[in-house]
Amino acid sequence: MFFDPRSDGMKPEPFTHSVYTAIVVPRPIGWISTVGADGVVNLAPFSFFNALTGDPPCVMYCPLGFKPGTTEPKDSLTNAEATGEFVFNLCTYDLREQMNATSAHEPAGVDEMAAAGLAPAPSKNVKPPRVAAAPIALECKYLETVRLPPSSSGSPNNVVIGEVIGIHVDDAVISDGIIDIAKLRPLARLGYLDYATIEPSAVFSMARPG
Repeated sequence: MFFDPRSDGMKPEPFTHSVYTAIVVPRPIGWISTVGADGVVNLAPFSFFNALTGDPPCVMYCPLGFKPGTTEPKDSLTNAEATGEFVFNLCTYDLREQMNATSAHEPAGVDEMAAAGLAPAPSKNVKPPRVAAAPIALECKYLETVRLPPSSSGSPNNVVIGEVIGIHVDDAVISDGIIDIAKLRPLARLGYLDYATIEPSAVFSMARPG
């Protein structure tokens, strides 16, 4: 089948749910910690996150829409813009429940990291703490926000871009000089309410031609 999302939307027959997030899969989860001007820690997962460049290393995440019931931008956007810093925390299978808990919309002034029962760990080059249990964390310097076309309902779509200026790697996930994906077991976002993780039997290598 073929459909044009501009005219047909994301749920044309025979689909009963939006199909877009089930097409671009798997996606890394952008588990982003920031600190507000008031010093309160914010931690939230983002379905749209990825690496952009390797030299210098840059990443992006997309805080879309408003806070529920308001026309205010999300804290993960305003905090990064106000302070110029954020941290990406890699979510593993073992941290899936805590990550899911931080997707709840908490009132302003609530520390989502503490509310999810997660201990913070200090960063080296930025103020936002990292999730202590996350085996990998990227400290980032905010670079810019790209304003994308708004949604069909008029809510904003934003891309936050940052440069990685500090990298934390747990020694336990390093084997023979490389990061061991089988030990890491990163969690990935699929469509709908579905997630996936990487099991050792699913990992394979291919040499590049030439």
